[in-house]
Amino acid sequence: MDHPRLAWAVTGSGHYIEECLEFILTLDCVDLYLSLAGEEVLKMYGIKLDTVREKMPVYRDKTASSPPVGLFYKGYYHTFVMAPTTSNTVAKCVLGIADSLVTNLYSQAGKCRVPSIVYPCDIAPEMETTAPGGKVMVYPRPIDLEATDKIRTFPYTQVVESVDELIEAVQARLKTLA
Repeated sequence: MDHPRLAWAVTGSGHYIEECLEFILTLDCVDLYLSLAGEEVLKMYGIKLDTVREKMPVYRDKTASSPPVGLFYKGYYHTFVMAPTTSNTVAKCVLGIADSLVTNLYSQAGKCRVPSIVYPCDIAPEMETTAPGGKVMVYPRPIDLEATDKIRTFPYTQVVESVDELIEAVQARLKTLA
């Protein structure tokens, strides 16, 4: 390994998924991790996994122990990004549950003091989001907003609230490593 890479996880949220993926595809040295629901969401939005694989390695949630998380211990990754992130994944991370590929990645990144950037799908009491047919209004539950607020307090975790903030955070992180 010449330089550490960026680990990026996509969960089952369609919240600006197309814009997130468009940005991911502009980056070099990225490994993409997909939760089971993340893989389903890509299909719902017509995003072909083969197209993504042409640009970067793609890891899917297919094993119980999530072997790729060990790469954090070897210094293989400098940053972990979860974007977009479902309220379910945020809640699990807040509770310390690491029972899937993505929640295990977040857990191990934290244990290895690798910075994480999280783009939750639930960030305000009323908000516009994307669905396969276009934009829709959603009204996150108080418990989902509480989990988003809680994950903001975690060490080595930066929460962003828009695709623009996500891009700025990733670019700033990459700049500090250059």
